Amino acid sequence: MLFNRKKSHPTAPPMPTAPASAATAVDFGKVPVGLVSLVKSAAVSLEKKGLAGQRAAVYLVVDRSYSMRDYYRNGAVQDLANQVLALSVNLDDDGVVPLIMFDSQPYPMVDVSLDRYTDVVAEQHRLHGGELTMSGTEYTIAMRAVMEHYLASECTTPALVIFQTDGDPQDTNDTRLLLAQASKLPIFWSFVGFGPYKVSFLQELDNLPGRLVDNASYFHAGKRPAAVADGHLYDGITKEFGPWLAAARSKNLLP
Repeated sequence: MLFNRKKSHPTAPPMPTAPASAATAVDFGKVPVGLVSLVKSAAVSLEKKGLAGQRAAVYLVVDRSYSMRDYYRNGAVQDLANQVLALSVNLDDDGVVPLIMFDSQPYPMVDVSLDRYTDVVAEQHRLHGGELTMSGTEYTIAMRAVMEHYLASECTTPALVIFQTDGDPQDTNDTRLLLAQASKLPIFWSFVGFGPYKVSFLQELDNLPGRLVDNASYFHAGKRPAAVADGHLYDGITKEFGPWLAAARSKNLLP
C-alpha cells in the first residue's frame, strides 16, 4: 500500500485529468487589493512557461520546526502563503489553498482563501502552541496528509504542492521512498527552501532516481525570502511543472 486510505475511500478514484482548455480569466473584482499585484505577477510567470490556462489543485505545506521560528516572527511564512494563494487564483477553480503545517507531527489542515488569508499563519501557529511546541522535521507526515486529502477529494485536475522547509528531515529514507511512490500519481512537489544555505536533501530529491517521472523541483529562496522578487519566486516554483505535465501525460497519469 502507498499509504493508509480513509475508510470511506477504500479504492483509488480514477486518475485526475488536466483539461486542455484555457482557464477563465481572473475576476479581479473578487481579489483583495493586497493580492492584486501578486496575482498579476503569477499570471506573467505562468504565461512565460506556457502554463496560462492550466488548472491545478494548489496545496501549501510549511515547516514548523524550531529552526523556523525567525521566519514565523518576521512574517516570511505568511508572505509565502499570500504568494501561493495568488498563484492559486490563476490555477485553482475553487480559490482555496489547503495549508498543512508540520514538524514532528501533523497539524490539522486549514483552508487559506481570498476571504481568509490575513494573519492565518500566525493564528494557526499560536493555536498549535507557538514556539513552545515547535519540534523536529519529518516530511512524510505532511506528504501523506496531502496525498490522502487529494485522493479523497476525487479532484479532476493535477495537484501542485508548494512544500516549504529550511532543513533536512529526520525521515530521509521514508521520504525518498514516498516521493518515488508518489511519482505514480498526478501530484507535483515544488520544494521551496528557506535559510542561508541550500538544503542538501532537497537537492537530492530534485534528482532522485527510481521514479516513474520526475515529480519534484527545488527553489532556494535564501535567508531573506521576502527579498526575493515575486516573479522570481513564481518562476522557481513552476519551472519544472510544465515538463512534469508532459511527462505525466506520456505515462498516462494525465491525458
